[in-house]
Amino acid sequence: MKSHEIDYEIFGDDLQFVEVELDPGETVIAEAGMMMYMEDGITYDTRMGDGSKPKAGLLDALVSAGKRVITGESLFMTHFTNHAGDGKRHVAFGAPYPGKIIAIDLDEANGELICQKDSFLCAALGTEISVAFNKRLGAGLFGGEGFILQRLRGDGMVFIHAGGTIVEKRLTGQKIMVDTGCIVAFESTISYDIQRAGNLKSMLFGGEGLFLATLQGTGRVWLQSLPFSRLADRILKFAPSAGGKSQGEGSVVRGVMNFLQQ
Repeated sequence: MKSHEIDYEIFGDDLQFVEVELDPGETVIAEAGMMMYMEDGITYDTRMGDGSKPKAGLLDALVSAGKRVITGESLFMTHFTNHAGDGKRHVAFGAPYPGKIIAIDLDEANGELICQKDSFLCAALGTEISVAFNKRLGAGLFGGEGFILQRLRGDGMVFIHAGGTIVEKRLTGQKIMVDTGCIVAFESTISYDIQRAGNLKSMLFGGEGLFLATLQGTGRVWLQSLPFSRLADRILKFAPSAGGKSQGEGSVVRGVMNFLQQ
């Protein structure tokens, strides 16, 4: 396996985007709808599958695309290629919500990375994007992110995004317990499981959820401070209700403003 060798630069602070530099003939693959801009000379093509096996037949392509459907992602991926013959060209991809973008060299991650199903942004052509079924039933049923995670394989650069701030932790055999939604990615040398969050009282009134994820082994783990699901819950909590009445803090002010606008 040999992925394209791409250069990149990440811009911004809390609303980041990554600009990828492509030599003539180089390609980067991305989730549909993530492209921000591209320079003249770059062409894009929507294809079924990640293109990691160019000689694969139609059946293999359908199987690969079907696995993406299981994760809830689009059936297709977009391939951006520099077809200009006179030098480098740039294409940029933006994160879909506030947070951080991190670049990971799969060659330094033992060729494999496990990540949340919605954290993948883009990668060098040659990266295989597949499904990682969790073998432990408990982790699948109560893991917060569901039974399915994404597996990224290859030897090139991949870019993933997450909410809030991303922290990288290096484990050397110890175990850490994490809110299930705060896991972004981890190396394949890390084992992942689910355990009950304390006693019944803690589970019901602790506010930390019924279950916690346990990560143990030797390798790197990436965590996010603000999962998108948590952000969405907060927004919905203070959003106007279905009946048109505002809820939560500031509802009186919003009510007065709505009255004045009528």
